[in-house]
Amino acid sequence: MADENKSVAEAREAALKAHNPGATRKQLVLWFGALLVGGFLGFLEIAPLNELFNFIATVFTRLFQFIAVPTIALAVITTLAALGGKKETGRIFAHAVSYTFLTTFAAAAVGLLLYIVVAPGNLPAEVVGAGASNVPLDKVGKLTYYDHILSVIPNNVLQPFLAGNVLSVMLIAASVGLGLAFMPKTENREVLLKGLQGLQELLFTLIRAILWALPLGILAFAGQLSAQIEAGVIVGALSQYVLVVMGGNLIQMVVVLPLFMLLRGLNPLTVFRKMSPALAVALFTKSSAGTLPVTLASAENNLKVNPKVSRFVLPICTTINMNGCAAFILVTSLFVMQNAGFELTLGTMIAWVFIAVLAAVGNAGVPMGCYFLTLSLMSSLGAPIGLMGVILPIYTIIDMIETAENVWSDASVCAMTDHDLAGKLEDSPAAAKAVS
Repeated sequence: MADENKSVAEAREAALKAHNPGATRKQLVLWFGALLVGGFLGFLEIAPLNELFNFIATVFTRLFQFIAVPTIALAVITTLAALGGKKETGRIFAHAVSYTFLTTFAAAAVGLLLYIVVAPGNLPAEVVGAGASNVPLDKVGKLTYYDHILSVIPNNVLQPFLAGNVLSVMLIAASVGLGLAFMPKTENREVLLKGLQGLQELLFTLIRAILWALPLGILAFAGQLSAQIEAGVIVGALSQYVLVVMGGNLIQMVVVLPLFMLLRGLNPLTVFRKMSPALAVALFTKSSAGTLPVTLASAENNLKVNPKVSRFVLPICTTINMNGCAAFILVTSLFVMQNAGFELTLGTMIAWVFIAVLAAVGNAGVPMGCYFLTLSLMSSLGAPIGLMGVILPIYTIIDMIETAENVWSDASVCAMTDHDLAGKLEDSPAAAKAVS
């Protein structure tokens, strides 16, 4: 067993040995320069250039989506195959879930507090009515817990991967990983494990290639965003609502999550600096699942997190740890209900904190996932959804900040879990655990 664990660890080290996700000062300067240049070029409103930016941004988004699902599956399978039913599996899971719920509840609570303090006013009825034409009605559906649970349980192997259903992929991966952990230690099992580890090495080779070309992607994403803002995407009438959503996200990122890490004995500035490549990718891809390959690489190479922790915690957090989504669902739901004439008592608002947290936990880490989930919730209540159409044009910017917050929270949970379990996992050198 010790030899098996050692071979798994060596395979992981080999997959990441030469990988540098851009933590060096030189590459960070390059990324920041691409951000500035892209923003300036987008501001010029040159139509052919903006079309090129849109094309390049779409290419990079698709590349990260392409590699995200197999990365999630292989990370969970290989980690559970190594950990199996050991006590340390339960330890890692318990820490990850505890920190996830604590940080997600904190994000929703911050959003509620800001909503009460700022007290956004109602929009004119004609504005809400006009927004109804922008609502993507094909995405609206009645949301029930039974339907949600059924949608997670796959009826064939390929469909979850083809549809990008992260929860279903996680379920399949967990089943395969645990099956490998408990199946007889035969030659066939060893061959299968080596094949999975080889696929994992291949994935990280592809990730290195994408990261090498990422400055071009950042240039395009920045130009695309700048052009949207210049075209009048931000609506002034929603300034108070935007203030609550953005303010809550920033407070969670700058105050709440660092406070969690300080209480656990970690230096949040160090964690932020070493995870900055993942945060940059999250900001522009607007997909925490799509960012997962970079998040894993940054955690293991820069933050020196034990692979047993990172390969188990980060895929789980990508699925259930949605700080930004919880705050958006809460604030947007309250804002829509308020404009629809619903009575918002303190008890109602507190109840919606729990609803928002539970809904966020079940949300997939894909672009606009929180928007469509909120849209479904409001539709199931019978609330007028025209306001969701008014919000839609500015959601691109909100989604960027939310995704960065989600990935920052994932990194924080991973760092805290790794710190708590330093020296308590098998083959886990305590010296590599301190991140302070």
